[in-house]
Amino acid sequence: MSIGHTLLGLLESGPRHGYDLKRAFDERFGHDRPLHYGQVYSTMSRLLRNGLVEVDGIEAGGGPERKRYAITEAGVTDVEQWLHTPEKPEPYLQSTLYTKVVLALLTGRGAAGLLDAQRAEHLRLMRDLTRRKQTGDLADQLICDHALFHLEADLRWLELTAARLDQLAKEITR
Repeated sequence: MSIGHTLLGLLESGPRHGYDLKRAFDERFGHDRPLHYGQVYSTMSRLLRNGLVEVDGIEAGGGPERKRYAITEAGVTDVEQWLHTPEKPEPYLQSTLYTKVVLALLTGRGAAGLLDAQRAEHLRLMRDLTRRKQTGDLADQLICDHALFHLEADLRWLELTAARLDQLAKEITR
């Protein structure tokens, strides 16, 4: 996810302080990975330097001054281009899990137990996501569905790999 583009998109509804941007980001996109304040301010500095935002006002408070940021026309154009650029599909051709399976076989450890443990972990996460989906709003349901579909694909791969372990072991150890 592009944090910069996401913050720019959030600014399109109107100027905001860094604290407000962090809160809006976390409410919409940060359920599992909240944004750190340092990341917000470093991103805003970069966007300011690149002319995609401007300081719309500075307020004195009990602590440091609070800058209010507004998106510029260049920022709106940048978000528009980003939104219309398709994301590159992630083929997972060199996943850590595949690497572990091959290394387990190469080192004579066997991979069946590894696949079983991974299957159990996938199923645990799927149960958690299903519970979250049942109690969440539509946005939460959609993000949970996205994750569940990917986990289902992983489970199919785990089953296929388990069925072919003997053949894979022969091929990689010759």
